[in-house]
Amino acid sequence: MRILLVESDLQAAATLSQILRTAAFTVDHTASGEEAIEMLRHYDYDVMVLELLLNDIEGYDVIRRVRSSRITTPILVLSALLRPQAKIRAFSMGADDYMAKPYDPGELIARLQAVMRRSRGFAEPCLRVGNLELDLNGKNVTVDGTALHLTGKEYAILELLIIRKGSVLTKDAFLNHLYGGIDEPEMKIIDVFICKLRRKLQKAGAENLIATVWGRGYILRDEPATETGSAVPDHQIRTPQPVTTFA
Repeated sequence: MRILLVESDLQAAATLSQILRTAAFTVDHTASGEEAIEMLRHYDYDVMVLELLLNDIEGYDVIRRVRSSRITTPILVLSALLRPQAKIRAFSMGADDYMAKPYDPGELIARLQAVMRRSRGFAEPCLRVGNLELDLNGKNVTVDGTALHLTGKEYAILELLIIRKGSVLTKDAFLNHLYGGIDEPEMKIIDVFICKLRRKLQKAGAENLIATVWGRGYILRDEPATETGSAVPDHQIRTPQPVTTFA
């Protein structure tokens, strides 16, 4: 999951970023509400975590302008404002959830996962495609009830494919998801990871789910196909906005 953190307190932002990265999230931080709006206009995030008390503009204005631009990125407000009126106003502007500081890290992670699932149309933490099931909370994968043992990188690729099911994911998107812009290897490593993941899925009985979109990337099918790695017709593809990591 890629998080846009909007927090003007740099110490608070550093602490929260570390909590999120420990939970395997990729975090881009900005202290500016104006910059946050521009980032959301140009790049694809799973959730924005927003402090209402910013140095340049109010967090309420960030929410209002994001929603008026028809940007549907889920917004979780994490703010020092405790009064009920703050929550009511944030929700009325278009926020999806609200937590007050100080916060419990475990509850924050759980709420972020829930907001992300709802935004992608998943009501439960267990995501299913055919006979494959992925548990977002436990980071476990099973095929017909039997555990499938994946490396950390293989799991992260499969999780991203399932969450973005039906959308083409470029190799750049996978690199950003796996490495967050830090010490990224050559792009061809994604082909290696996909090949190994396909073999494990096939051996477990969940074959032909990952298809190649020639010249563009990879896509997870809603249903297995007859040929592993076969191409997908353009009319069956949804293409998300590019995913980029900011330094």
